[in-house]
Amino acid sequence: MKPFTDEDVEIYIQSKVEPRHYLVSRTVEEVQKIIQQLTVEISCKAMRFQAISNSGIHNENIKDQPALLAKWSAMLQGKRPFHPSIQVLAPSQFLITVPLRGLSGYRECQVRHWRYYTVQGAKLLSSVRDPEELHQWLEVEQFSKSLQQWHETDVNIEGDLVPAKVLTIFRELVEKSIISCNLSSKVTVLESFSSVVRLAVETSESQVEVELVPAVEIPTCWPEKAQWPRCLKRWPSPEKVQCIKSLGFDLLAHSNYHWQLCFSRAEHILMEGLDEDGGCRMKCFRVMRQMKEDVWCAGNKPVITAYHLQTVLFWTCEKYPRTKDWRCFPKAFLRLVQKLHKCVSQHFLKHYFVKNTNLLKYSNTSDLDLVASKLAVFLENPVFRLD
Repeated sequence: MKPFTDEDVEIYIQSKVEPRHYLVSRTVEEVQKIIQQLTVEISCKAMRFQAISNSGIHNENIKDQPALLAKWSAMLQGKRPFHPSIQVLAPSQFLITVPLRGLSGYRECQVRHWRYYTVQGAKLLSSVRDPEELHQWLEVEQFSKSLQQWHETDVNIEGDLVPAKVLTIFRELVEKSIISCNLSSKVTVLESFSSVVRLAVETSESQVEVELVPAVEIPTCWPEKAQWPRCLKRWPSPEKVQCIKSLGFDLLAHSNYHWQLCFSRAEHILMEGLDEDGGCRMKCFRVMRQMKEDVWCAGNKPVITAYHLQTVLFWTCEKYPRTKDWRCFPKAFLRLVQKLHKCVSQHFLKHYFVKNTNLLKYSNTSDLDLVASKLAVFLENPVFRLD
């Protein structure tokens, strides 16, 4: 059977992609209002936490740095609306970061000593394992300015800020604030086997699962672990690279001992202006995301998320940097799907900024194999389903 035509693509975009965009945008708006109300209440109860509206350029930790604020404002001027704390992993699965207050002036340091404690503070005979590539220890002394509360034992063990302890306090605040904000009919705290905080949020369309993650926003430096860009790469441009690295990174309280590196601001700027040369990169991404949600990997908690697709897009843009590589939609789209199929089949997708990090390392291999088989079927017979 011959591959899809331009008309097939336009019909698919109008009947599937655009309605999805409208629906998700409305859901994001509803969830944002609820979580904003919740985090404002949390910030009133505990000054270590800020409301989500304080993410990025509005973070109180950088309000005394006018040069940085001016630079960020100039870079973001004219860009599409962007809420730096919200990641839509799937239409019913969000990750929202909650900025922490009172930690500024970050500097990297070489961690040399071993840790011999549990997250409860008890002594261990053997040391805690080292962090993986995408994670790191975080010591309060790495900040030139820190609130006294970050030195207290409810979050600090031997000078380390311990994510599990931060999450324990945060979870208690979330539960109390749901009640004090009268949000019990809309928000429920979900049971979890780990210390992560997951909520079920009712919207006018559906229920959305939201993971709330406390985050230290670090806008003043680029981490040494992110050896990027790689040598002799033509995408992105040197100017875009300089802009991206000037936005810094975040550290997320996502595990027991170690903080996870996050590059949401950098990834947003990479997605911005993808097609300034008149290419079809964003169109390919949006159609691939829709096919993933409709056919290849549907469901409320998919093994492949929009974040994985975005990473595949970045790698493909780097490999094919020329304008002519993105002129013909069918060819460019199939190339992108082939890259996705290869990653899913091999259970291996490298993080775009931090080398030696496999984003599929802990994914269910049976689920990945099922997605790979569906991708293979599509590549053999590339048609868009409208049913």
